[in-house]
Order: sequence, then structure tokens, then C-alpha cells
Amino acid sequence: MKVAVVGATGLVGTVMLKVLEERNFPITELIPVASERSVGKKVTYNGKDYEIVGLSTAVEMKPDVALFSAGGSTSTEWAPKFADAGVTVIDNSSAWRMDPTKKLVVPEINASSLTKEDKIIANPNCSTIQMVVALAPLHKKYGIKRVVVSTYQSITGTGVKAVQQLENEYKGEKGEMAYPYPIHRNAIPHCDVFQENGYTKEEMKLVNETQKILDDRTIAVTATAIRIPVVGGHSESVNVQFDNDFDESEVRKLLSETDGVTVQDNTDTNTYPMPIYAQGKDDVFVGRIRRDHSTENALNMWIVSDNLRKGAATNAVQIAEYLAKHKLIG
Repeated sequence: MKVAVVGATGLVGTVMLKVLEERNFPITELIPVASERSVGKKVTYNGKDYEIVGLSTAVEMKPDVALFSAGGSTSTEWAPKFADAGVTVIDNSSAWRMDPTKKLVVPEINASSLTKEDKIIANPNCSTIQMVVALAPLHKKYGIKRVVVSTYQSITGTGVKAVQQLENEYKGEKGEMAYPYPIHRNAIPHCDVFQENGYTKEEMKLVNETQKILDDRTIAVTATAIRIPVVGGHSESVNVQFDNDFDESEVRKLLSETDGVTVQDNTDTNTYPMPIYAQGKDDVFVGRIRRDHSTENALNMWIVSDNLRKGAATNAVQIAEYLAKHKLIG
């Protein structure tokens, strides 16, 4: 299978190459794609060097699938050009997520909806992916009425510039700023741009994408997204109110039997998810599972996952794996 990785030199693109290699994706030809300033440079995959090409060249090479992680404007312009050439695009930007004609896919939840006609497939937001992986089996069992989520997000979600800012501040050096304030020893309640309703774009992604992926517009979601000086992954405090009552031990069992979920929940041994342990792993880790006694049929959870892997690269590769397995590519 001929595979293009668009944005191959970025944080997510680099992890995509790593994940493709780790999971032995059936690549016969790799096409690394990046901006014009990177064309001609090399990336290494499976011990072999590959030359980076530009977008127009990549379209002409007609890959079977193109994994996009190059920003919304690039996806808006170029994904249709790849699709018109018969390429299946799996896009990691926000460009196509809420397009009613495009599917927003988390393989464990809704990959079965995919067909050969789906030429542009949207990869959800990182913070949404980890939350819905845990919520989906609970929604099926108890029916979700309302979700209140606060996220504590890794700087890697912003990109290389943010990582450099934290490193500079840690060393006491001045440098380019990814954020309007220092991130070292700080928490910034501002992920993405503010909207007219007072929420950030990141917060509204959690609202709208959750409803679309779970295919239920009646689920009420409200979110607060916070950036913290962590590199390992995103953490989320999630409060869920169900239509029906639940048993805590049944919730733990249900989650532990869910593909892609690892339950870490033992207060006797101080066992709970943390980004330092989630980094480099593909699972969604769930802990601090406990009843909310302040209202009916409500539950608190702490959800952690590596935002560059399951939150981005791994989810995209898993979509490609599903398409390949079910012969929906090419």
C-alpha cells in the first residue's frame, strides 16, 4: 500500500511515522510530505531514508491513503485534491470534523460506518477522542444525559514552539513564545481561540464532536480547557450524569472490557492515571471512578491519554488499518 504522510516533519507527523512502523502497517511505498522549505530533506522510516516531497508532487504520485497532519488551511485546500485523485484522506485537523458530509471516526466506536466512498475522513480532536473512548460503553449501557469536563492539556497539543517555550523557561532563557504568558509553573485557561460565546474553540470541539461521534445530539456537554506544563499527555476530570442508575463495580468492569481502555483505579495503592505514565502508550487510562453524591445517577472519572498517539497519530493509523482490513482503500 502506498501511504503519504502530510506534515511528516511536525510533532504529530513524526509520531505517525513511528506508529506506522510499530504496528507494521503494510506500506509498499512511503511518501513523506511537508512544506516547500522541507522538500528534499530526508526522513527515516524502518531504517530507510525517504525524501520529502511537496503536496502537488504527492498528489501526482497517487497514494492509496494520505494521513494529514498539516493544519486546517492545508487540509481545506489539499484534501479535496487528493480525494479527487482517488486517494483516501484521513485528516487530523479540525477542517472537516463538523462537515455533515464527512465522518468523524474513533475506530472503537464508529468505524463500521465507513465505506469505500468516504474519501475524506475526519480524525477527532485529541481531548475528545480519549473522553469518548471511555464514554461510549457507558452511554450504551446507561444513557448519558450530561457531561461536565475540565481538561489539563499537554503543551505538545500546541506544537514544537510550545515545547521550546517550556524548555527555554525551565532554563531561564528568553525565546519565542507560543502562549501569551509563561507556561512554566503556570496553568493557562486558554486552549485555542476564544469564540463569541465566551468558550474557546477547543472547548466547543469537546461539545460538538462528542455529540457527533456518539450520534446523540441530546447529550449536554460543557467544557473548560486548561494548558499545563506537561508533555506526556492530556488529563481530564469528567463528570457524567446518566439517564439510569449504575453500579460502580459494573462501571469498572465495563470499562476494563472496553478495547483501548486500561482501568487504573485503586486508592489503597495510590493507583490512578497520570500523563507521565501514559506517554508513549496507545491506551486511554481511566481512574478515580466514583459516584457523585451531589446529584442523581452521576459519576466522576479521571481520564488520561497520550495526545500525540491515541489523541492523534494512533487513531488515524487505526482508521487506515480498518480501511485496509475491510478493503475500503483503493
